[in-house]
Amino acid sequence: MNQEPRVVWHEQTVTKQARAERNQHRGCVVWFTGLSGSGKSTVANLVEHMLFQRGVQSFLLDGDNVRHGLCAGPNLLEPVHGAEFAARFGLGFGAQDREENIRRVGAITQLFASAGLICLTAFVSPYRADRERVKRWVESNGQPGDFIEIFVNTPLETCIARDPKGLYQQAIEGKIKNFTGISDPYESPERPDLELAGGALPAEELAEQVIQLLVSRQILSR
Repeated sequence: MNQEPRVVWHEQTVTKQARAERNQHRGCVVWFTGLSGSGKSTVANLVEHMLFQRGVQSFLLDGDNVRHGLCAGPNLLEPVHGAEFAARFGLGFGAQDREENIRRVGAITQLFASAGLICLTAFVSPYRADRERVKRWVESNGQPGDFIEIFVNTPLETCIARDPKGLYQQAIEGKIKNFTGISDPYESPERPDLELAGGALPAEELAEQVIQLLVSRQILSR
């Protein structure tokens, strides 16, 4: 019987605290969640730009961008790796595929936070259990408060009216399956660290609320 090789976690000489002291800010994960078209990516991009202007070490993981590589679908993998590989490793949008998508992303955010970066994410991430799993993972490898959940609470009607990619209309017509908000549920955060009124205020004001939260949590200096 073949045994899998033992995988051991290796501690590193440069600690997270040492990185925080050098960077003058703590590494953490700022997780934006909300419906497609809610404004997650827009606000997250503005926040990263504000952080960049402050000289903060940060990086933004966007849901669509990640689906081009780390979490690519079978349609992108098959031409390069073949049908069997694509079927095994490619991610669609069913419940288990979404879970694996967030699991992979969560692992990356934990590494980025440990490296001293403020890692911003913009993912629909519709299921509470998946978001809670990432939170436990990030904070177990850091400290409480290293995972900050931002709920971009934009009414479904507003998201449908925006429909920047034309996806809602296709989902309503039945052309897209497992679409969050139409044929698949969205489980909103019960106790987010910050709830943004998407559609009610300019994106710049929403981004400033995020910055002020990071200051109040002493992740950023004033």
